[in-house]
Order: sequence, then structure tokens, then C-alpha cells
Amino acid sequence: MKNNYKMTMYACFIGYIVQAVVNSFVPLLFVTFQTEYHIPLTQITLLITVNFVIQLVVDLLSAGFVDKIGYRASAIIAHACAGTGIFLLTILPELFSYPFYGILLAVMVYAIGGGLIEVLISPVLEACPTDNKESAMSLLHSFYCWGCTGVVLLSTLFFALFGTSHWKILALIWVLLPTANLILFTKVPIYSLHEEGESGMSISELFRVKVFWLLMAMMLCAGASEQAVSQWASTFAEKGLHIQKTVGDLVGPMMFSVLMGLSRLIYGKYGEKLNLDRFMKGSCVLCVASYLCISLVPVPIVGLIGCAICGFSVGIMWPGTFSKASAAIKRGGTILFAMLALAGDLGCSGGPTLVGFVSSAFSGNLRLGILTAIVFPVLLLAGLCTFSRLVVKNIN
Repeated sequence: MKNNYKMTMYACFIGYIVQAVVNSFVPLLFVTFQTEYHIPLTQITLLITVNFVIQLVVDLLSAGFVDKIGYRASAIIAHACAGTGIFLLTILPELFSYPFYGILLAVMVYAIGGGLIEVLISPVLEACPTDNKESAMSLLHSFYCWGCTGVVLLSTLFFALFGTSHWKILALIWVLLPTANLILFTKVPIYSLHEEGESGMSISELFRVKVFWLLMAMMLCAGASEQAVSQWASTFAEKGLHIQKTVGDLVGPMMFSVLMGLSRLIYGKYGEKLNLDRFMKGSCVLCVASYLCISLVPVPIVGLIGCAICGFSVGIMWPGTFSKASAAIKRGGTILFAMLALAGDLGCSGGPTLVGFVSSAFSGNLRLGILTAIVFPVLLLAGLCTFSRLVVKNIN
């Protein structure tokens, strides 16, 4: 497999599918956990918060150890944690007097894997000797969307055929994916992110770049805009719109993921012909409109369409900000990717957490919670306008 960078790319693509399993599978079980284990909404919200908080802590810590132990070892550890955490979901709830603690511990384990995957996969693919790195990066991020789509579709079909009471069997099936990719990462070639003799920035150097902090704020808003709806789409369809679970999952979370992936594919295929800045600003405006549809229009079909449109609108936010950062801070290296992932995961935690807490404060009103989260795409739009006015020269 020497010099076969395509296998490395395939491992990266699968890695983002594993990330999709980590972030998308358990939210499909929120209502099941509420009914089977009698867990209140506030604690269900905590599962989302802990998942992403641990991921962002791993993002922060990884800047110090990934380069020391190497990308291969880090990737193996990441997939081992992801698979183990999902496996523990099937056994820990029954080992605790209060099942929530078992679920929480399992979430903590797979969140470590998710955080490492988020930091590792983008720079590993960036280092591959591809002809068009920008398109490859967009394609990579689209696999997260296709992974989310697959998780929702296959899980929904499984639940329709065998019932949600057999969710543990499905969890064991999902464990196979990180296990297989762990093996693949032991074999594929791993390339260096820097040219020979070149070194990346230190954290102190990076922190002195003013535009870096604007990019961090933009990444936070990008993650929050995406996950504020994504993490609650299944629950919103069931309890907010009173739609049967199978239909709600298929046209809510799944369509969100499909259109998010489509947005990233469009940019990946036609990125050279599109103005990234305009595409991202237009997406922010569309995102605001979708939030308004979801939260203010009391018609179930409009709410579901709003979820789907939201998926398309947030698609470019994360990879687009990555592209802007790579162009503006060329020597950022591993530390830049880690810090951006940290900010993105902070948003991924803050967005759905805000929705959950506001909803709980108003008797489980998810519409009001989602309306509150509209602040994130608005702030991202403001950040883009500020960024577009900056003339960044000779940052390095």
C-alpha cells in the first residue's frame, strides 16, 4: 500500500462517517431513553452537552500530543474510543441503579473518539498529495453528512422492522464501523502536513494573529447553527410536530443531512466558479429563514421543510470557514486545525444546549428554544461581513 494515498483518503472518508455515528445515533434514541429509563428532558440535554464539551476538551489537548505520538496512533486511539463508547451503551445502563449514569459514561468514552477524529481527519487528508485539496476537503466534509443520512435511514428502517426496544442490537452493528476503520488506519500511509524543513506555528504565534480570533468566533457560530437544529430534529418531529417517529426521522434529520451534504458537494464540485464569501453569506440568510419557519409557522410540513432547508444552509459554514482559515493562515498546521475544531465543537455544544435549556424553561417548548438559537447564524453573517472587509497580508 506504499504511496497509495487514495486508501488514506478512503480511511478519512470513513472516519467522518464514524464521527456521524458518534453525533447522530444517540439523538435518535432520546425519546426511547425518556420512556424506557424515565430520563427527563434536562438530563437528555446534558447528554448532548457532555458529548460536545468532551470533544472540545480533546480538541484543546490534542494540540499538544497529536504531533508527539503521531497521526496513526492518534487515529487508532480515536476509533477505539468511538467503538468502545457505542458498545458500552448496550451494557452500562443496566449496571447502574440510575441508567442515566451508564449512558452518560458511554457518551463520555465515545466523545473522546469523536473529538480526536475531528482534529485528525482534516489534516491527514490535507497532507495527501491530491491535485485539488479544496475540493477534496469539501468532499471529506460531505461524508459526515452522508454518514448522518445513513445513520438516520438505516436506524429508522431497523426500528420500523424490529422496534425501538431492540436498539442495543443496532448499536452493536454500528460498533463494526469504527472497528473496521481502526484496522484500516494501521495499514494506510500517513503523510506530513508540512514541506521538508518547514514548521508550523506555535500556539503563541497563532494567538497573536488577530484574524484567527475572528475565525474562531465564526467556527463557533457555524457549529452552533448546524447542531442547534440537527440534534433536536428527531425529538422536534415527534413531540413538537406530533409526527410518527419513522416519518419524522426520515423527513426531518435525514433530509437535513442530505441537503447539508448536497451543499458541500456543490461547493466541492463547482467551488472554483463560486464566490465562497457570497455563498456563505447567502447561506446565513437562508439559515435565518429556516429557523423562522421551524419556530414560528404552526404547520408540521412547513416545520419539516424548514429543517431540511436548514441542512442546506449550514452545509458550507464549517468547511467554508476552514477554507478561509487555511488561506489566511498558511502555516497554521495541526494547531490551527485543532483550535478551529475546538471552536466548532464549542458551538456544537452551545447551540443544542441553549435550545434544550430554553425549551425546558418553557415547558418543553422546542419551537421557542430553536427560535432563540437564531442568534448564531446572525452572528456568523456579521463575522463574514467583518472578515470580507479585512485585508490580510503577510500574516506569516
